[in-house]
Amino acid sequence: MKTINVVAAIIRDGNKIFATQRGYGDYKDGWEFPGGKIEPGETPQQALVREIKEELDTEIVVGDYLTTIEYDYPAFHLSMQCFWSTIVEGTPVLKEHEAAKWLDVENLGSVAWLPADLSIIELIKEQLIDQIAAEVLHKHKGAFESLAK
Repeated sequence: MKTINVVAAIIRDGNKIFATQRGYGDYKDGWEFPGGKIEPGETPQQALVREIKEELDTEIVVGDYLTTIEYDYPAFHLSMQCFWSTIVEGTPVLKEHEAAKWLDVENLGSVAWLPADLSIIELIKEQLIDQIAAEVLHKHKGAFESLAK
């Protein structure tokens, strides 16, 4: 079975994650995390920056590695490296997708994710909640310390 190596951006803005709906191909209308194929000579991070610029006309910073999804579709095996990402310039413009949504933790399951992407929704929820909690604690550290005195 043919293996396709791709990268995906888990783009975060506050408590929301960016999701896109495919506009073409066998999996048209399915929801996914944006990204694409790694070209020869590219690192996964370089591929992700390039793909997001091409697909969404937006610049991102690639953050921490999240996970690699290994998923068997009927015609191919998908190996998808996923990275937390943040938009640093621009507003997403849909060049290849039908639709896009910013989804909070409670609504991450509200779209019809493609099977490979669906497999990491719970991990994203867990890590997003942990990240938000850490940010709140850091922001209010002084208040917590004064309460403890």
